[in-house]
Amino acid sequence: MNDAVAAREIAVEQEFVDTVYRQLAASTESASALAREGLERGRLGHEGGLVERDAMVFQAARRVATLDAAHEGLVFGRLDLRPEIDAEPRYVGRIGLRDQNHDVLLIDWRAPAAAVFYQATHADPHGVVRRRILRSHGVTVIGVEDDLLDPEADAAAESSLPIIGEGALMAQLSRARDRSMHSIVATIQAEQDRAIRAPQKGVVLISGGPGTGKTVVALHRAAYLLYADRRRYERGGVLVVGPSGVFMRYIERVLPSLGETAVALRSLGEVVDGVRATRRDEPAVAEVKGSAAMAELLRRTVRQAVPGAPHEFTMFYRDSRIVLGDRELSAVRRQLLSMGRRNRATGKVASTLIDRMWLQVRSERGRERTKEEFADDVRTDDAFLEFAAAWWPVLDASSVLGWLRDHDLLARVADGVLDDESVRLLAKSWGEDLSIDDVPLVDELRYLLGDPPLAGSEDADPLGLADAALQEVTTAADREYAGPRGWTPPTHRVEDDGFAHVLVDEAQDLTPMQWRMVGRRGRAATWTVVGDPAQSSWPVPAEAARARAEALRSPAGGEKPTHAFHLSKNYRNSSEIYDFAADYAERVGLDADLPEAVRSTGVAPEQRIVGDRLEADLQDVLGEMAGAVEGTIGIVVPVARLGEVRRWVAGSRFADQATGPDARIVVLAGLDTKGLEFDGIVVVEPQEIEDESPTGRSTLYVVLTRATQRLVTLAHS
Repeated sequence: MNDAVAAREIAVEQEFVDTVYRQLAASTESASALAREGLERGRLGHEGGLVERDAMVFQAARRVATLDAAHEGLVFGRLDLRPEIDAEPRYVGRIGLRDQNHDVLLIDWRAPAAAVFYQATHADPHGVVRRRILRSHGVTVIGVEDDLLDPEADAAAESSLPIIGEGALMAQLSRARDRSMHSIVATIQAEQDRAIRAPQKGVVLISGGPGTGKTVVALHRAAYLLYADRRRYERGGVLVVGPSGVFMRYIERVLPSLGETAVALRSLGEVVDGVRATRRDEPAVAEVKGSAAMAELLRRTVRQAVPGAPHEFTMFYRDSRIVLGDRELSAVRRQLLSMGRRNRATGKVASTLIDRMWLQVRSERGRERTKEEFADDVRTDDAFLEFAAAWWPVLDASSVLGWLRDHDLLARVADGVLDDESVRLLAKSWGEDLSIDDVPLVDELRYLLGDPPLAGSEDADPLGLADAALQEVTTAADREYAGPRGWTPPTHRVEDDGFAHVLVDEAQDLTPMQWRMVGRRGRAATWTVVGDPAQSSWPVPAEAARARAEALRSPAGGEKPTHAFHLSKNYRNSSEIYDFAADYAERVGLDADLPEAVRSTGVAPEQRIVGDRLEADLQDVLGEMAGAVEGTIGIVVPVARLGEVRRWVAGSRFADQATGPDARIVVLAGLDTKGLEFDGIVVVEPQEIEDESPTGRSTLYVVLTRATQRLVTLAHS
């Protein structure tokens, strides 16, 4: 096809795209006018006007946000069907639009009418003769690529359709990556589309080897669910959980580009409200903190006496000396804990202590009064109120986690749960700030402690021990075991954590404790679970599988309906790169899912041996790779070398390309590459990456599958 024909086709599509953007501007102005009208309704001076104002402004603001989010690459697809089906072309875009006559101008990609755009194949074209992808920069069409799906229908037509480009999918795959994942909604293939449009109820499991588009498919499914049942999923919320902050920043532009902004994107260090952690523990420590045994250890911890709290209370009552010592207080503590979550028992503290104290009233003068009169007297005693508040304070999870810095307390609650080496590792791991593996522990404690009784409830403390004023009473424990950095008191209650849909990416890496944390947010939710067991960084998969099964159970305890989808084509790596990675997986004994790489570049990976000039050799490779690829370059190093290599790059001629959120060159540890992709990858000392953890082979396999075009390894031998 000559350039003149291509230019003519681009001009035709530009004319249509211009029409769509004019309509988009008109729709935006209409929504803004609706918002202004809503604000005017609020000036009517009656309650009905305020209700109308709120409803109109909310709906208008949501529509404006949707229209603004969809502005980039608004129109991306065109379908030419058999004339007997539809003589006019159909255009597919990020949102749906109608023209001034209310006729369909642009079909939302999630609508049933758009499904054929993804489902049509050469074997089963579904009435589609030509499928066209429009490539745009801003509002300008810069290229088109076509797939001729039904040559017979095209040949039978009065005039054949021009077919331009190398095919949409292959063109998309060969283009450069930048530091964010772009929606490839235009190039979703049939097996991916089936997973996206799977039944809403239950659990959708998406598996497949590296580069099969699992993350993209899962995010498109989230957008599809919001489109299909907006009321449910927007009201209940959609939670997307990923392995790291780097990964979440990488994908954060995808859902807005699909027309969805009502989704919570959180890394594993950010799942808990009020908590943000980015530091990783050493693998051996992470294995202890992530194990299911920690649930029992924490259950025991919340049952301990508050460190530093008063351990005795004495008062005189009408010739009787009343003493609450260790024995009596231990009995009361056990009784309160039998009533449910610790903070929920706050409203029972005073009455339970008073019951125990009444048993010690034995004098004749004391027994002249009733128990109710005794209780009334005690409730007005300031010393008793201060003791009760300090002995049984409302606890926050961070402070209780801080108790475990006391080696004796840790050893006591770990007895029979963890071995001595695990206790030693834990004891030395508590830093001033939270680690990613601490976050599930904080969450576990939040649920074990529970929320204090709501004011006015039947369990609320008549003395007001759960009120804010007495919560401010501090104990020695509050001061000594203050929470680490990364913790802010939650802004909502434990009961408010649930979502309508939970999407977990890189699910094979979640520890049992992380599954418990995520599972609490999806008890009544539908789920999308994405992963590849061969890429797992968790060394005890059976334990994680049990925790995952429990997390996915329905509130009634039964199993939710499950729909499994397996993706078989590797769209990310060139065949040369993936063959190299697959050979490694087979050589080291990984039971890897090996998808078929669908494209070739003719460039094989390089394995370079370096001597004592690693820094110089790295700079040489960077120079060569920067000239060979247009997009991003990842330098992957062992954890122990992160600081050193980052300093090398910062002091090199590539420093300006390695700074800022959109840096072209980035230095990462192996685990931080999960879910990411780069045009070029340089792997520094791969053997050290393999040796740094029990699952180092899986980590290195992941690293070797991150490159789309170039892969170079640098090693001393």
